[in-house]
Amino acid sequence: MSIVIDGNIKMTVWGESHGPEIGGVIDGFPAGVKYDEEFALCEMARRAPSSSAFSTKRKEKDIPVVVSGIKDNVTEGSPIAFRILNEDRRSKDYGNIEYTVRPSHADYTAYERFSGHNDVRGGGHFSGRLTAPMVFAGALAKMYLHSFGVKIAAHIRNIGDISDDSFVDYANADVIERIENKTFPSIKKGNSERIEKLIGDIAKDGDSIGAIIECGIFGVKAGIGGYMARSVESRIASAMYAIPALKGIEFGKGFSYALGRGSEMNDCFKIEGGKVITSSNNNGGVLGGITSGMPIVFSAAMKPTPSIYKPQMSVDISSMTEKELIINGRHDPCVAIRAIPVIEAVAALTVCDMYLEAYGYNGTK
Repeated sequence: MSIVIDGNIKMTVWGESHGPEIGGVIDGFPAGVKYDEEFALCEMARRAPSSSAFSTKRKEKDIPVVVSGIKDNVTEGSPIAFRILNEDRRSKDYGNIEYTVRPSHADYTAYERFSGHNDVRGGGHFSGRLTAPMVFAGALAKMYLHSFGVKIAAHIRNIGDISDDSFVDYANADVIERIENKTFPSIKKGNSERIEKLIGDIAKDGDSIGAIIECGIFGVKAGIGGYMARSVESRIASAMYAIPALKGIEFGKGFSYALGRGSEMNDCFKIEGGKVITSSNNNGGVLGGITSGMPIVFSAAMKPTPSIYKPQMSVDISSMTEKELIINGRHDPCVAIRAIPVIEAVAALTVCDMYLEAYGYNGTK
């Protein structure tokens, strides 16, 4: 599986959820970037299962082993190849689904696409397990972007009946301090505890829940991007759909923008500190596909984890009969929580690619 960001950077993700290992190869990453292993491992830990009672019980160390492209903790400019061991596999949990396809999973479509040769254990190559290499690549991209003063963070904007403030209403990265180091990042005080209780209750019921994750990219200069297929929105959206369970994306106020009037929703220009800015950021930092200098803000809809412990109806495609299915295995009641660093990572890769286009590999025009 390849994630073509836009031509400057290309990433190939390989492996399966229950194979011996997974990994990736990143082509086009700039030379001379200082590799911060401690930061990379912290990013990987954010995606790994938490110690909470309702997170998946699969435990993986997720320590990337770099085999090329980084020497003496500095990127070389050659392809960066790395691998991550799968050490906690329980493939027997999937013995009852070889031909009984799971609702809202890729089992049936992959069976048809690959003539039944797909690996169903843990979802195979379609598993959220394959987002671990994305997070490592995103950590590298963040290291590159730090030199430009670009900061990226995501939080839970909506889950169940709980809603949070939006990055649209914040012009600088100070807001990130409110959500840092939180398992359930939320801007509003008290929301994290409410979210944890909600997901815990749903887990006890054997069910799952989706969420909307909002991502803010702060410190991006004006004038980056393009139009039509090379717009900031199209490039970010295209990359984001590589993330399993992501079902929708919107920028700025998104669909609610369409419900207002121009007089209410237009972002009016003004001068502040000798810079052109806008008095609001309903467009999410992008005008005509090009960055305006305001924070880039987008939201992604993550579907409920399809593997739930409640009985569901399905079909046995070997006998073409309907049957009840009970899914075993270890699953998150809300996959969106661990998707937060994944969304940040893919956003970082995309912005990194656009900065390489705008400023070249040595950081100048």
